[in-house]
Amino acid sequence: MRLPTIRRCPGEGDGKKELAPPFRNPFVHDLRFTPLEKAKIALMTVTVFPIRLVLAVLMMLLAWPLAFIASVGRDEMVVEQQSLWRRCVDVALKTIMRTMWFAGGFHWITVKGRQAIPAEAPILTLGPHSSYFDAIPVTMSMASIVMKAESKDIPVWGTLIKYIRPVFVSRSDQDSRKKTVEEIKRRAQSGGEWPQIMIFPEGTCTNRSCLITFKPGAFIPAVPVQPVVIKYPNKLDTITWTWQGPGAFKILWLTLCQVHNPFIIEFLPIYTPSEEEKQNPALFAQNVRRQMAKVLDVPITDYSFDDCQLAMAEGQLRLPVDTCLLEFAKLVRRLGLKPQNVEKVLQEYGNRARKMEGERMDLQDLAHYLHVPVSDMLRDMFALFDEHEDNTMDIREFVIALSVVCRPAKTLETMKLAFKMFEAEEDGVICEAELACILKTALGVATLNVSRLFTAIDKEDTGKITYERFRSFAEQHPDFSQDYLSTDSTGLNGCIQRHSVKPQTNGFCPEFSPPDCHRGTTQRKGSAKKHN
Repeated sequence: MRLPTIRRCPGEGDGKKELAPPFRNPFVHDLRFTPLEKAKIALMTVTVFPIRLVLAVLMMLLAWPLAFIASVGRDEMVVEQQSLWRRCVDVALKTIMRTMWFAGGFHWITVKGRQAIPAEAPILTLGPHSSYFDAIPVTMSMASIVMKAESKDIPVWGTLIKYIRPVFVSRSDQDSRKKTVEEIKRRAQSGGEWPQIMIFPEGTCTNRSCLITFKPGAFIPAVPVQPVVIKYPNKLDTITWTWQGPGAFKILWLTLCQVHNPFIIEFLPIYTPSEEEKQNPALFAQNVRRQMAKVLDVPITDYSFDDCQLAMAEGQLRLPVDTCLLEFAKLVRRLGLKPQNVEKVLQEYGNRARKMEGERMDLQDLAHYLHVPVSDMLRDMFALFDEHEDNTMDIREFVIALSVVCRPAKTLETMKLAFKMFEAEEDGVICEAELACILKTALGVATLNVSRLFTAIDKEDTGKITYERFRSFAEQHPDFSQDYLSTDSTGLNGCIQRHSVKPQTNGFCPEFSPPDCHRGTTQRKGSAKKHN
Protein backbone atom coordinates (compact mmCIF):
# COMPACT_ATOMS: atom_id res chain seq x y z
CA MET A 1 0.00 0.00 0.00
CA ARG A 2 1.11 3.54 -0.63
CA LEU A 3 -0.29 7.01 -0.04
CA PRO A 4 -1.15 8.74 -3.34
CA THR A 5 0.23 12.20 -4.03
CA ILE A 6 -3.18 13.61 -4.98
CA ARG A 7 -6.45 13.07 -3.17
CA ARG A 8 -9.36 13.25 -5.56
CA CYS A 9 -12.18 13.27 -3.06
CA PRO A 10 -12.89 16.49 -1.16
CA GLY A 11 -12.23 16.22 2.53
CA GLU A 12 -15.08 18.48 3.54
CA GLY A 13 -17.74 17.81 0.96
CA ASP A 14 -17.19 21.10 -0.85
CA GLY A 15 -16.50 19.52 -4.21
CA LYS A 16 -12.95 20.89 -4.48
CA LYS A 17 -9.94 18.79 -5.33
CA GLU A 18 -7.03 19.25 -2.99
CA LEU A 19 -3.49 18.16 -2.42
CA ALA A 20 -3.06 15.64 0.35
CA PRO A 21 -1.28 17.30 3.28
CA PRO A 22 2.12 15.99 4.34
CA PHE A 23 1.32 12.75 6.13
CA ARG A 24 1.91 12.85 9.84
CA ASN A 25 0.14 10.59 12.26
CA PRO A 26 -1.84 12.98 14.50
CA PHE A 27 -1.77 10.51 17.39
CA VAL A 28 2.03 10.36 17.63
CA HIS A 29 4.40 12.78 19.35
CA ASP A 30 8.11 12.22 18.92
CA LEU A 31 10.01 14.31 21.46
CA ARG A 32 13.78 14.54 21.10
CA PHE A 33 16.34 16.63 22.94
CA THR A 34 19.72 18.10 22.08
CA PRO A 35 22.54 17.66 24.62
CA LEU A 36 22.08 21.30 25.68
CA GLU A 37 18.35 20.81 26.24
CA LYS A 38 19.04 17.70 28.30
CA ALA A 39 21.48 19.67 30.46
CA LYS A 40 18.89 22.43 30.99
CA ILE A 41 16.23 19.89 31.97
CA ALA A 42 18.63 18.22 34.41
CA LEU A 43 19.39 21.56 36.05
CA MET A 44 15.73 22.58 36.25
CA THR A 45 14.81 19.17 37.67
CA VAL A 46 16.92 19.64 40.80
CA THR A 47 16.20 23.35 41.24
CA VAL A 48 12.93 24.74 39.86
CA PHE A 49 10.80 21.63 39.28
CA PRO A 50 10.27 20.67 42.96
CA ILE A 51 9.30 24.24 43.86
CA ARG A 52 6.83 24.55 41.00
CA LEU A 53 5.27 21.19 41.75
CA VAL A 54 4.79 22.00 45.43
CA LEU A 55 3.29 25.40 44.59
CA ALA A 56 0.86 23.85 42.11
CA VAL A 57 -0.29 21.28 44.67
CA LEU A 58 -0.69 23.97 47.34
CA MET A 59 -2.83 26.08 45.00
CA MET A 60 -5.13 23.15 44.34
CA LEU A 61 -5.40 22.42 48.06
CA LEU A 62 -6.17 26.08 48.70
CA ALA A 63 -8.90 26.06 46.06
CA TRP A 64 -10.54 22.89 47.35
CA PRO A 65 -12.36 24.25 50.45
CA LEU A 66 -13.70 27.24 48.49
CA ALA A 67 -15.05 24.99 45.74
CA PHE A 68 -16.51 22.60 48.31
CA ILE A 69 -18.37 25.29 50.25
CA ALA A 70 -19.72 26.91 47.10
CA SER A 71 -21.02 23.55 45.84
CA VAL A 72 -22.80 22.44 49.02
CA GLY A 73 -26.58 22.27 48.70
CA ARG A 74 -26.65 23.32 45.07
CA ASP A 75 -29.38 21.93 42.82
CA GLU A 76 -27.71 20.44 39.76
CA MET A 77 -30.81 20.91 37.61
CA VAL A 78 -31.42 24.58 38.45
CA VAL A 79 -29.06 27.51 38.07
CA GLU A 80 -29.31 29.88 41.00
CA GLN A 81 -28.77 33.62 41.02
CA GLN A 82 -25.11 34.50 41.43
CA SER A 83 -25.02 35.93 44.95
CA LEU A 84 -22.26 38.28 46.13
CA TRP A 85 -20.42 35.64 48.13
CA ARG A 86 -20.49 33.18 45.22
CA ARG A 87 -19.09 35.87 42.94
CA CYS A 88 -16.30 36.41 45.46
CA VAL A 89 -15.59 32.68 45.49
CA ASP A 90 -15.54 32.69 41.67
CA VAL A 91 -12.98 35.51 41.59
CA ALA A 92 -10.91 33.86 44.31
CA LEU A 93 -10.83 30.53 42.47
CA LYS A 94 -9.84 32.17 39.18
CA THR A 95 -7.04 33.98 40.98
CA ILE A 96 -5.80 30.80 42.66
CA MET A 97 -5.91 28.86 39.39
CA ARG A 98 -4.08 31.63 37.56
CA THR A 99 -1.41 31.56 40.29
CA MET A 100 -1.11 27.80 39.84
CA TRP A 101 -0.51 28.15 36.09
CA PHE A 102 1.96 30.98 36.72
CA ALA A 103 3.86 28.73 39.11
CA GLY A 104 3.95 26.11 36.36
CA GLY A 105 5.72 28.45 33.95
CA PHE A 106 2.68 29.86 32.11
CA HIS A 107 3.69 33.41 32.99
CA TRP A 108 1.91 35.25 30.18
CA ILE A 109 -1.35 34.08 28.65
CA THR A 110 -2.18 35.92 25.45
CA VAL A 111 -5.90 36.40 24.82
CA LYS A 112 -7.09 37.49 21.38
CA GLY A 113 -10.63 38.42 20.46
CA ARG A 114 -13.62 38.72 22.79
CA GLN A 115 -15.35 35.89 24.59
CA ALA A 116 -19.07 35.94 23.83
CA ILE A 117 -21.58 35.98 26.66
CA PRO A 118 -23.76 32.88 27.21
CA ALA A 119 -26.79 34.51 25.60
CA GLU A 120 -24.80 35.10 22.40
CA ALA A 121 -23.05 31.72 22.19
CA PRO A 122 -23.95 29.14 24.84
CA ILE A 123 -21.32 26.69 23.52
CA LEU A 124 -17.59 27.26 23.01
CA THR A 125 -15.81 24.77 20.73
CA LEU A 126 -12.08 24.53 21.46
CA GLY A 127 -9.29 23.02 19.44
CA PRO A 128 -6.92 21.54 18.77
CA HIS A 129 -7.10 19.35 21.87
CA SER A 130 -3.59 18.16 22.67
CA SER A 131 -3.02 18.05 26.43
CA TYR A 132 -4.47 18.30 29.91
CA PHE A 133 -2.96 21.80 29.92
CA ASP A 134 -5.94 22.68 27.74
CA ALA A 135 -7.71 23.14 31.07
CA ILE A 136 -6.22 26.64 31.20
CA PRO A 137 -9.14 28.33 29.39
CA VAL A 138 -11.59 26.41 31.57
CA THR A 139 -10.05 27.80 34.77
CA MET A 140 -9.86 31.26 33.21
CA SER A 141 -13.61 31.40 32.59
CA MET A 142 -15.00 28.78 34.99
CA ALA A 143 -17.15 27.55 32.11
CA SER A 144 -18.82 24.15 32.28
CA ILE A 145 -17.34 21.19 30.42
CA VAL A 146 -18.33 17.64 29.54
CA MET A 147 -16.59 15.18 31.84
CA LYS A 148 -16.49 11.48 32.57
CA ALA A 149 -18.67 10.74 35.59
CA GLU A 150 -15.73 8.99 37.26
CA SER A 151 -13.87 12.31 37.44
CA LYS A 152 -16.05 13.64 40.26
CA ASP A 153 -14.72 10.92 42.60
CA ILE A 154 -11.08 12.02 42.25
CA PRO A 155 -9.94 13.59 45.54
CA VAL A 156 -9.57 17.40 45.43
CA TRP A 157 -9.81 17.53 41.62
CA GLY A 158 -13.33 16.08 41.69
CA THR A 159 -14.54 18.87 43.98
CA LEU A 160 -13.03 21.53 41.74
CA ILE A 161 -14.70 19.92 38.74
CA LYS A 162 -18.12 19.84 40.40
CA TYR A 163 -17.89 23.55 41.13
CA ILE A 164 -18.03 24.46 37.42
CA ARG A 165 -21.25 22.44 37.02
CA PRO A 166 -20.02 20.00 34.34
CA VAL A 167 -22.18 17.69 32.28
CA PHE A 168 -21.19 14.17 33.28
CA VAL A 169 -21.04 11.19 30.92
CA SER A 170 -21.38 7.77 32.57
CA ARG A 171 -19.85 4.66 31.03
CA SER A 172 -22.13 2.39 33.05
CA ASP A 173 -25.34 4.01 31.77
CA GLN A 174 -26.20 2.87 28.23
CA ASP A 175 -28.38 5.95 27.72
CA SER A 176 -25.75 8.34 29.10
CA ARG A 177 -24.75 9.83 25.75
CA LYS A 178 -28.35 10.59 24.85
CA LYS A 179 -28.95 12.12 28.28
CA THR A 180 -25.76 14.18 27.95
CA VAL A 181 -26.85 15.67 24.63
CA GLU A 182 -30.31 16.43 26.06
CA GLU A 183 -28.73 18.20 29.04
CA ILE A 184 -26.47 20.25 26.77
CA LYS A 185 -29.49 21.21 24.67
CA ARG A 186 -31.42 22.20 27.79
CA ARG A 187 -28.62 24.44 29.01
CA ALA A 188 -27.79 25.83 25.56
CA GLN A 189 -31.40 26.78 24.92
CA SER A 190 -31.91 28.45 28.31
CA GLY A 191 -31.35 31.95 26.95
CA GLY A 192 -28.02 32.48 28.70
CA GLU A 193 -29.12 31.49 32.21
CA TRP A 194 -26.58 28.67 32.46
CA PRO A 195 -22.80 29.12 32.20
CA GLN A 196 -21.26 28.47 28.81
CA ILE A 197 -20.18 24.94 27.98
CA MET A 198 -16.65 24.41 26.64
CA ILE A 199 -16.35 21.38 24.39
CA PHE A 200 -13.35 19.88 22.59
CA PRO A 201 -15.13 18.39 19.56
CA GLU A 202 -12.15 16.28 18.45
CA GLY A 203 -12.85 14.02 21.42
CA THR A 204 -9.22 13.03 22.00
CA CYS A 205 -5.74 14.51 22.05
CA THR A 206 -3.60 14.96 18.94
CA ASN A 207 -0.21 16.51 18.20
CA ARG A 208 -1.83 19.68 16.73
CA SER A 209 -0.49 18.90 13.24
CA CYS A 210 -4.07 18.97 11.92
CA LEU A 211 -7.69 19.08 13.04
CA ILE A 212 -9.21 15.61 13.07
CA THR A 213 -12.91 14.88 12.65
CA PHE A 214 -15.18 16.90 14.92
CA LYS A 215 -17.77 14.82 16.74
CA PRO A 216 -21.24 16.30 16.16
CA GLY A 217 -22.35 16.23 19.81
CA ALA A 218 -21.53 19.90 20.41
CA PHE A 219 -23.49 20.90 17.33
CA ILE A 220 -26.71 18.93 17.87
CA PRO A 221 -28.37 21.72 19.93
CA ALA A 222 -28.26 23.83 16.73
CA VAL A 223 -27.39 27.03 18.59
CA PRO A 224 -24.70 29.62 17.81
CA VAL A 225 -21.23 28.51 18.90
CA GLN A 226 -18.03 30.45 19.37
CA PRO A 227 -14.97 28.68 17.94
CA VAL A 228 -11.88 29.06 20.11
CA VAL A 229 -8.36 28.11 19.01
CA ILE A 230 -5.52 27.47 21.43
CA LYS A 231 -1.81 27.50 20.66
CA TYR A 232 1.39 26.55 22.46
CA PRO A 233 4.16 28.30 20.48
CA ASN A 234 6.90 26.54 22.44
CA LYS A 235 10.21 25.95 20.72
CA LEU A 236 10.34 22.60 22.51
CA ASP A 237 6.93 20.93 22.60
CA THR A 238 6.65 19.36 26.04
CA ILE A 239 2.90 20.00 26.10
CA THR A 240 1.53 17.40 23.68
CA TRP A 241 0.08 14.26 25.26
CA THR A 242 -0.86 11.69 22.62
CA TRP A 243 -1.12 7.94 22.34
CA GLN A 244 2.48 7.45 21.33
CA GLY A 245 4.90 9.72 23.11
CA PRO A 246 5.66 10.88 26.63
CA GLY A 247 3.19 9.83 29.33
CA ALA A 248 1.14 12.14 31.54
CA PHE A 249 3.68 12.53 34.35
CA LYS A 250 6.62 12.93 31.98
CA ILE A 251 4.76 15.72 30.19
CA LEU A 252 4.14 17.42 33.53
CA TRP A 253 7.79 17.06 34.56
CA LEU A 254 9.19 18.33 31.24
CA THR A 255 6.78 21.26 31.08
CA LEU A 256 7.55 22.38 34.63
CA CYS A 257 11.24 22.20 33.71
CA GLN A 258 10.81 24.84 30.98
CA VAL A 259 11.70 28.41 31.89
CA HIS A 260 8.56 29.75 30.23
CA ASN A 261 5.53 28.13 28.57
CA PRO A 262 3.70 30.54 26.24
CA PHE A 263 -0.02 30.05 25.73
CA ILE A 264 -2.34 31.77 23.26
CA ILE A 265 -6.12 31.59 23.23
CA GLU A 266 -8.07 33.25 20.43
CA PHE A 267 -11.84 33.73 20.45
CA LEU A 268 -13.15 33.70 16.88
CA PRO A 269 -16.36 35.35 15.64
CA ILE A 270 -19.59 33.65 16.68
CA TYR A 271 -20.73 31.03 14.17
CA THR A 272 -24.50 31.00 13.67
CA PRO A 273 -25.73 27.84 11.91
CA SER A 274 -27.84 28.00 8.78
CA GLU A 275 -31.11 26.10 8.54
CA GLU A 276 -29.29 23.32 6.69
CA GLU A 277 -26.63 23.11 9.40
CA LYS A 278 -29.29 23.02 12.12
CA GLN A 279 -30.70 19.92 10.47
CA ASN A 280 -27.26 18.41 9.83
CA PRO A 281 -24.92 18.53 12.88
CA ALA A 282 -22.12 16.84 10.93
CA LEU A 283 -22.16 19.61 8.32
CA PHE A 284 -22.28 22.23 11.09
CA ALA A 285 -19.24 20.59 12.70
CA GLN A 286 -17.33 20.43 9.41
CA ASN A 287 -17.84 24.11 8.66
CA VAL A 288 -16.78 25.22 12.12
CA ARG A 289 -13.71 23.00 11.85
CA ARG A 290 -12.82 24.56 8.51
CA GLN A 291 -12.98 28.04 10.04
CA MET A 292 -10.75 27.03 12.96
CA ALA A 293 -8.23 25.28 10.69
CA LYS A 294 -7.92 28.39 8.55
CA VAL A 295 -6.99 30.49 11.57
CA LEU A 296 -4.58 27.82 12.84
CA ASP A 297 -3.11 27.35 9.35
CA VAL A 298 -3.24 23.56 9.68
CA PRO A 299 -4.82 20.96 7.39
CA ILE A 300 -8.03 19.12 8.19
CA THR A 301 -8.28 15.36 8.05
CA ASP A 302 -11.05 12.82 8.43
CA TYR A 303 -9.07 10.79 10.95
CA SER A 304 -10.92 10.31 14.21
CA PHE A 305 -10.64 8.60 17.56
CA ASP A 306 -11.74 5.40 15.81
CA ASP A 307 -8.45 5.53 13.89
CA CYS A 308 -6.58 5.96 17.14
CA GLN A 309 -8.23 2.79 18.41
CA LEU A 310 -7.15 1.00 15.23
CA ALA A 311 -3.55 2.08 15.74
CA MET A 312 -3.63 1.13 19.42
CA ALA A 313 -5.43 -2.22 19.11
CA GLU A 314 -3.81 -5.15 20.87
CA GLY A 315 -2.54 -7.42 18.12
CA GLN A 316 0.65 -9.14 17.01
CA LEU A 317 1.00 -6.90 13.94
CA ARG A 318 2.03 -3.56 15.38
CA LEU A 319 1.19 -0.81 12.97
CA PRO A 320 4.02 1.60 12.08
CA VAL A 321 3.36 5.28 12.66
CA ASP A 322 3.20 6.00 8.92
CA THR A 323 0.77 3.19 8.10
CA CYS A 324 -1.57 3.72 5.14
CA LEU A 325 -4.29 1.85 7.02
CA LEU A 326 -5.42 5.05 8.74
CA GLU A 327 -6.18 6.54 5.34
CA PHE A 328 -7.83 3.29 4.26
CA ALA A 329 -9.99 3.16 7.41
CA LYS A 330 -11.14 6.72 6.79
CA LEU A 331 -12.24 5.85 3.26
CA VAL A 332 -13.96 2.67 4.46
CA ARG A 333 -16.06 4.75 6.84
CA ARG A 334 -16.88 7.40 4.26
CA LEU A 335 -17.89 4.81 1.67
CA GLY A 336 -19.95 2.88 4.21
CA LEU A 337 -18.01 -0.32 3.53
CA LYS A 338 -17.66 -1.56 7.10
CA PRO A 339 -20.03 -4.55 7.28
CA GLN A 340 -22.39 -5.33 10.12
CA ASN A 341 -21.62 -9.05 9.98
CA VAL A 342 -17.84 -8.74 9.76
CA GLU A 343 -16.90 -12.43 9.83
CA LYS A 344 -19.46 -13.50 7.22
CA VAL A 345 -18.70 -10.67 4.79
CA LEU A 346 -14.92 -11.12 5.08
CA GLN A 347 -15.26 -14.83 4.36
CA GLU A 348 -17.39 -14.07 1.31
CA TYR A 349 -14.88 -11.52 0.07
CA GLY A 350 -12.07 -13.98 0.71
CA ASN A 351 -13.76 -16.79 -1.23
CA ARG A 352 -14.42 -14.53 -4.21
CA ALA A 353 -10.85 -13.20 -4.15
CA ARG A 354 -9.43 -16.73 -4.00
CA LYS A 355 -11.33 -17.71 -7.14
CA MET A 356 -9.75 -14.79 -9.01
CA GLU A 357 -6.28 -16.34 -8.37
CA GLY A 358 -4.42 -13.04 -8.30
CA GLU A 359 -6.08 -11.60 -11.41
CA ARG A 360 -5.62 -7.82 -11.45
CA MET A 361 -8.68 -5.58 -11.57
CA ASP A 362 -9.29 -1.96 -12.55
CA LEU A 363 -11.43 0.72 -10.92
CA GLN A 364 -14.65 -0.42 -12.61
CA ASP A 365 -14.01 -3.99 -11.47
CA LEU A 366 -13.51 -2.81 -7.88
CA ALA A 367 -16.78 -0.87 -7.95
CA HIS A 368 -18.59 -3.97 -9.25
CA TYR A 369 -16.90 -6.17 -6.64
CA LEU A 370 -18.00 -3.89 -3.77
CA HIS A 371 -21.43 -3.04 -5.28
CA VAL A 372 -20.77 0.70 -5.06
CA PRO A 373 -20.68 3.38 -7.77
CA VAL A 374 -17.41 4.84 -9.02
CA SER A 375 -16.63 8.00 -7.08
CA ASP A 376 -13.68 10.16 -6.11
CA MET A 377 -13.55 8.40 -2.74
CA LEU A 378 -13.38 5.01 -4.44
CA ARG A 379 -10.62 6.33 -6.72
CA ASP A 380 -8.64 7.38 -3.65
CA MET A 381 -9.09 3.92 -2.17
CA PHE A 382 -8.06 2.28 -5.45
CA ALA A 383 -4.92 4.44 -5.55
CA LEU A 384 -3.79 3.00 -2.20
CA PHE A 385 -3.46 -0.43 -3.83
CA ASP A 386 -2.28 0.70 -7.27
CA GLU A 387 1.36 0.48 -6.24
CA HIS A 388 2.71 0.03 -9.76
CA GLU A 389 0.64 2.96 -11.06
CA ASP A 390 -0.68 0.82 -13.92
CA ASN A 391 -4.35 1.35 -12.96
CA THR A 392 -4.73 -2.18 -11.60
CA MET A 393 -4.87 -3.73 -8.14
CA ASP A 394 -5.01 -7.10 -6.42
CA ILE A 395 -8.38 -7.47 -4.64
CA ARG A 396 -6.75 -9.80 -2.10
CA GLU A 397 -4.88 -6.84 -0.69
CA PHE A 398 -8.14 -4.96 -0.19
CA VAL A 399 -9.62 -7.91 1.73
CA ILE A 400 -6.56 -8.11 3.99
CA ALA A 401 -6.65 -4.38 4.73
CA LEU A 402 -10.40 -4.51 5.43
CA SER A 403 -9.86 -7.42 7.82
CA VAL A 404 -7.26 -5.46 9.79
CA VAL A 405 -9.51 -2.39 9.99
CA CYS A 406 -12.60 -4.38 11.03
CA ARG A 407 -10.85 -6.64 13.56
CA PRO A 408 -7.44 -5.09 14.37
CA ALA A 409 -6.80 -7.25 17.42
CA LYS A 410 -7.32 -10.55 15.55
CA THR A 411 -3.98 -10.86 13.78
CA LEU A 412 -4.11 -14.62 13.28
CA GLU A 413 -7.64 -14.49 11.88
CA THR A 414 -6.48 -11.97 9.29
CA MET A 415 -3.44 -14.09 8.43
CA LYS A 416 -5.60 -17.22 8.12
CA LEU A 417 -7.86 -15.40 5.67
CA ALA A 418 -4.84 -14.11 3.74
CA PHE A 419 -3.21 -17.54 3.48
CA LYS A 420 -6.50 -18.95 2.22
CA MET A 421 -6.52 -16.40 -0.62
CA PHE A 422 -2.84 -16.78 -1.56
CA GLU A 423 -2.01 -20.44 -0.91
CA ALA A 424 -1.63 -22.99 -3.67
CA GLU A 425 -4.74 -25.15 -3.93
CA GLU A 426 -2.85 -28.43 -4.17
CA ASP A 427 -0.66 -28.11 -1.04
CA GLY A 428 -1.79 -24.98 0.85
CA VAL A 429 1.58 -23.23 0.84
CA ILE A 430 2.83 -19.73 -0.01
CA CYS A 431 6.26 -18.42 -0.98
CA GLU A 432 8.30 -15.58 0.49
CA ALA A 433 7.07 -12.99 -2.02
CA GLU A 434 3.46 -13.82 -1.18
CA LEU A 435 4.15 -13.53 2.56
CA ALA A 436 5.73 -10.13 1.91
CA CYS A 437 2.64 -9.01 0.01
CA ILE A 438 0.35 -10.18 2.82
CA LEU A 439 2.30 -8.56 5.64
CA LYS A 440 3.03 -5.24 3.95
CA THR A 441 -0.69 -4.91 3.24
CA ALA A 442 -1.61 -5.86 6.80
CA LEU A 443 0.84 -3.23 8.07
CA GLY A 444 -0.10 -0.64 5.48
CA VAL A 445 3.42 -0.03 4.17
CA ALA A 446 4.84 0.16 0.64
CA THR A 447 7.89 -2.04 1.19
CA LEU A 448 8.75 -4.74 3.70
CA ASN A 449 11.62 -7.15 4.18
CA VAL A 450 10.31 -10.50 5.43
CA SER A 451 13.43 -12.61 4.71
CA ARG A 452 14.38 -13.11 8.37
CA LEU A 453 10.84 -14.08 9.31
CA PHE A 454 10.40 -16.45 6.37
CA THR A 455 13.75 -18.13 7.04
CA ALA A 456 12.90 -18.54 10.72
CA ILE A 457 9.62 -20.26 9.84
CA ASP A 458 10.95 -22.29 6.89
CA LYS A 459 13.61 -24.17 8.82
CA GLU A 460 13.81 -26.94 6.19
CA ASP A 461 14.60 -24.33 3.52
CA THR A 462 11.82 -25.53 1.20
CA GLY A 463 10.95 -22.04 0.01
CA LYS A 464 7.35 -22.56 1.13
CA ILE A 465 5.37 -22.27 4.37
CA THR A 466 1.85 -23.19 5.46
CA TYR A 467 -0.54 -21.24 7.67
CA GLU A 468 -0.15 -23.82 10.43
CA ARG A 469 3.62 -23.25 10.52
CA PHE A 470 3.11 -19.50 10.56
CA ARG A 471 0.53 -19.74 13.35
CA SER A 472 2.80 -21.96 15.45
CA PHE A 473 5.71 -19.55 15.01
CA ALA A 474 3.52 -16.50 15.82
CA GLU A 475 2.26 -18.13 19.00
CA GLN A 476 5.82 -18.84 20.11
CA HIS A 477 7.02 -15.36 19.07
CA PRO A 478 4.18 -12.89 19.76
CA ASP A 479 6.47 -9.94 18.98
CA PHE A 480 7.53 -11.28 15.58
CA SER A 481 6.61 -8.07 13.77
CA GLN A 482 9.14 -6.13 15.83
CA ASP A 483 11.79 -8.83 15.95
CA TYR A 484 11.77 -10.14 12.38
CA LEU A 485 10.31 -7.47 10.07
CA SER A 486 11.81 -4.28 8.70
CA THR A 487 11.16 -1.85 5.88
CA ASP A 488 13.94 -1.05 3.45
CA SER A 489 14.45 2.40 4.96
CA THR A 490 13.46 2.88 8.55
CA GLY A 491 12.43 -0.48 9.93
CA LEU A 492 9.43 -1.04 12.14
CA ASN A 493 10.93 0.51 15.22
CA GLY A 494 8.43 3.33 14.93
CA CYS A 495 5.49 1.12 15.78
CA ILE A 496 2.65 2.43 17.88
CA GLN A 497 3.32 1.67 21.53
CA ARG A 498 0.76 -0.63 23.09
CA HIS A 499 -0.96 -0.25 26.42
CA SER A 500 -2.27 -2.96 28.65
CA VAL A 501 -5.82 -1.64 28.51
CA LYS A 502 -8.17 -0.75 25.71
CA PRO A 503 -7.49 2.86 24.78
CA GLN A 504 -9.90 5.43 26.16
CA THR A 505 -10.16 9.06 25.21
CA ASN A 506 -7.22 10.95 26.65
CA GLY A 507 -7.72 14.58 27.54
CA PHE A 508 -10.71 15.59 29.59
CA CYS A 509 -13.58 15.97 27.13
CA PRO A 510 -15.00 12.51 26.35
CA GLU A 511 -17.03 11.57 23.29
CA PHE A 512 -20.75 11.81 23.98
CA SER A 513 -22.34 11.98 20.52
CA PRO A 514 -25.18 9.44 20.20
CA PRO A 515 -24.41 6.85 17.52
CA ASP A 516 -27.47 7.83 15.49
CA CYS A 517 -26.58 11.50 15.10
CA HIS A 518 -23.95 11.14 12.39
CA ARG A 519 -25.33 12.33 9.09
CA GLY A 520 -24.16 12.78 5.56
CA THR A 521 -22.50 9.39 5.17
CA THR A 522 -22.63 6.96 2.31
CA GLN A 523 -24.62 3.88 3.16
CA ARG A 524 -24.88 0.73 1.13
CA LYS A 525 -27.00 -2.32 1.61
CA GLY A 526 -25.55 -4.79 4.08
CA SER A 527 -23.06 -2.38 5.63
CA ALA A 528 -23.07 -0.54 8.92
CA LYS A 529 -23.60 3.18 9.27
CA LYS A 530 -20.54 5.34 9.25
CA HIS A 531 -19.60 6.72 12.64
CA ASN A 532 -17.06 9.50 12.51
